[in-house]
Amino acid sequence: MSQKRLFLLDAYALIFRGYYAFIKNPRINSKGMDTSAIMGFMNSLMDVIKREKPDHLAVAFDKGGSTFRLEMFEDYKANRDETPEAIKIAVPYIQEFLRAMHIPIIEVAGFEADDLIGTIAKQAEKQNYQVFMVTPDKDFGQLVSENIFMYRPARMGNDIEIWGIPEVQAKFEVEHPLQVIDFLGMMGDAVDNIPGLPGVGEKTAKKLLAEFGSMENLLENTDKLKGALKEKIEANKEKGILSKKLATILLDCPVTFDEKDYELSSPDVEKTDAMFMELEFRQMKAQFDKLYNPNAVAEETTSEKTATKKAPAKKSSDEQYDLFGFSDSDDVSETSQSYYATLENTEHFYQNVQGDLPTKMFIQNLLNQSSVCFDTETTGIDALNAELVGMSFSWEKGKGFYVPVPENQEEAQILVDKFKPFFENENIEKVGQNIKYDLKILANYGVEVKGNLFDTMIAHYLINPDMRHNMDVLSETYLKYSPKSIETLIGKKGKGQKSMRDVALDDIKEYAVEDADITNQLKEHFLPILEKVGTKKLYDEIEIPLVPVLADMELEGINLDVDFLQKMSVEMTAESNALEQKIYETAGETFNLASPKQLGDVLFEKMKIGGAKQKKTKTGQYATGEEILSLLANEHEIVRDILEWRQMVKLQSTYIDALPNQVDKKTGRVHTDYMQTVAATGRLSSNNPNLQNIPVRTERGRQIRKAFIARDENYTLVSADYSQIELRIIAALCGEENMIEAFRNNEDIHKSTAAKVFNIPLAEVTKEQRSHAKTVNFGIIYGVSAFGLSNQTNLSRKESAELIDAYYKTYPKLKSFIANQVDFARENGYVETISGRRRYLKDINSANAIVRGGAERNAVNAPIQGSAADIIKIAMINIHKRLKQENWQSKMLLQVHDELVFDVHNSELEKIQPMIKQEMESAFTMAVPLEVEIGMGKNWLEAH
Repeated sequence: MSQKRLFLLDAYALIFRGYYAFIKNPRINSKGMDTSAIMGFMNSLMDVIKREKPDHLAVAFDKGGSTFRLEMFEDYKANRDETPEAIKIAVPYIQEFLRAMHIPIIEVAGFEADDLIGTIAKQAEKQNYQVFMVTPDKDFGQLVSENIFMYRPARMGNDIEIWGIPEVQAKFEVEHPLQVIDFLGMMGDAVDNIPGLPGVGEKTAKKLLAEFGSMENLLENTDKLKGALKEKIEANKEKGILSKKLATILLDCPVTFDEKDYELSSPDVEKTDAMFMELEFRQMKAQFDKLYNPNAVAEETTSEKTATKKAPAKKSSDEQYDLFGFSDSDDVSETSQSYYATLENTEHFYQNVQGDLPTKMFIQNLLNQSSVCFDTETTGIDALNAELVGMSFSWEKGKGFYVPVPENQEEAQILVDKFKPFFENENIEKVGQNIKYDLKILANYGVEVKGNLFDTMIAHYLINPDMRHNMDVLSETYLKYSPKSIETLIGKKGKGQKSMRDVALDDIKEYAVEDADITNQLKEHFLPILEKVGTKKLYDEIEIPLVPVLADMELEGINLDVDFLQKMSVEMTAESNALEQKIYETAGETFNLASPKQLGDVLFEKMKIGGAKQKKTKTGQYATGEEILSLLANEHEIVRDILEWRQMVKLQSTYIDALPNQVDKKTGRVHTDYMQTVAATGRLSSNNPNLQNIPVRTERGRQIRKAFIARDENYTLVSADYSQIELRIIAALCGEENMIEAFRNNEDIHKSTAAKVFNIPLAEVTKEQRSHAKTVNFGIIYGVSAFGLSNQTNLSRKESAELIDAYYKTYPKLKSFIANQVDFARENGYVETISGRRRYLKDINSANAIVRGGAERNAVNAPIQGSAADIIKIAMINIHKRLKQENWQSKMLLQVHDELVFDVHNSELEKIQPMIKQEMESAFTMAVPLEVEIGMGKNWLEAH
């Protein structure tokens, strides 16, 4: 008879791990709730159940900390930050999930999960169970035996790890797992504030264990040690014994392994479904259903085209809206089989429109409508090269029409031309989801979509910027309706995926018209909410008018000098290879420069750069990120060389070698995509390629701009750049007269600031003083501290603090503005730009100082960044309008932060520059005048 297997999960270790896995991209639902910790834990739990199909399973939680360890050492875990709010909120939900799944919760006041797991593991082992402790925590290595294993969950692309005795022996370099306790006691634990033996790190602890075998034996034989280490250990023997006791996992807690209770059984699906719906875990619900019911419908996924095209608790107008409360719809039918309505269980009437007479009659019907939702079905997601397969239309819930488009391009053009009177009718509103894609597709057929536009993706972005905006998510959240997956028509992404042209007409009709129908319903749903949350004006006057502007810019693209980049690539390869060899010579050995572990060992173990205490990652290797190495750049030439080598390699892989492959074969130009619904500040994001991240502060980065060239010899690139727009905005918003006056007098603002801060005449300001003032000017809105300023300058921390104090005394209203912004955010939960764009700050009242500090910085800089984004968007709309109305040959090509780039016909060079300057400077009127600098050249670098 095979051994039964028990899996014991370390709840908080997995919860924290899940939370931080999503830290750069938190999972926020429509209520504004951060569900990252819940999602992370549930992913781990479900992965264990799916992979291992355990016989028995339980989850252990800490409750109130470890009483006996605190009695021994009152500073135990004293240095831990307060638990993030998202985790505090998560725990009750997780425990409710576990109860609904009939999974035991092991929790005893005064005992840690480690101790509970240790006790249960040893009890189960005696009953002939194999026990797997599911945790990333290395401390559990001490419990490993012939039948007790550590089960480290998969992470960041790495598979799970199971540590038995051989793995623990190899990892800790010990003879027996119990020596892990000695290892932990010797080196201590910064996370739990276990002191350890002074001067003993991981490497030394392993060496001492190899020689002495245990903490006690080491302390009895300190006469065999030498030098400073001997002195330190002899002076801290009691600390060593204490540390070992603190690191020892208890095996006699008041808990008992219950074989029957711990047996894995079927969940209460009604309860789990209700929780998945409440938290808006759609994909997880599908995975869960599949896990417990193998015959369930496969999880719903969308193709890349669907994900893009149908994308990127108070109810007063002054607070973030509880959008989930609006999603209860009485007229959405739900069945006992599903929380969602679907095509299969929802009454609908979708029709194909084919033939000359039906098409003619349908177009007449279209022309009688005031608002129509339309959607294009195409052969691919590249709007420049995709062909139309069909068009769907809807203006009434549950009803719609599909017009198939012939594969023959001449016939297709004839059919599309028939729809021009509709698309170009300015009196009919056109509704869509990511409608920019459809505008670009139709432009390939010579159709310009006119009239008011409504984009449900952009509408939702303004309502709830932190949530996802693809159509499936919006439909399921607000309409309780689950749309048909494109994969049911064309299969999963890959070589076997079909084209939409291969799909049967009736199948594509159902899918395509459903898209238009659902999008139209979402429009009706979002319209009143836009009004309610006060963003309708921003939507109508900036975001929607910007859509056709971006579509035209993306279609236009920009010319690229491929030969220049290929030569640059050869030169860069030679330079980086030479620098790599220099690094090896300095280090005295060859190693993998791209390996953080090998690099850390060379810099910090062998070369001892930065002193003894260098930061380590959670995996135990040295941290070698740019932030760490930048702080050490002045200490050794090798660090500077490594930073330069990394920059070269990144430039080459990201731009120099990649950009030529992104030239469109049809146009011979590079066409970036601008995303309106990504950045919460309102800034545009550039993708495929990302032209906004080309570095301009380094000479090599600037050289890449040389590759972007004018259309031909008849054209010149013109760059128009807002000068210090963020400083001008903050001066105007805070009403700081000293700053405003400097801008009005066209003074060098950094020189002017330096003169005031250092209390010297303007003419006596040195280059260094101006540089320090510039750093503070730009850093102050990002909450620069004395520590941060000292790292960015050659000032000491004391001098930096004095400079910041002097700065605030010079600009007292700025300090008041910052305080007022934070107070407003605390009271209202958001801040606003000059155009009413809201940035919601859910952590502004967090008890965690680090989390709260981040929200406070956003409260200050989001309105500044967002207002700058609003202003350049207004300028783009106005310039685009004039370029079209006045029939200029010149085109607007790129928007990069505060800069616009134009392809200008040489005959228009003199006339267009004052027009661009006037439109950009008059985009928004403030107490501080906007100023635009214009340059020109045959390439982007010359023009900037």
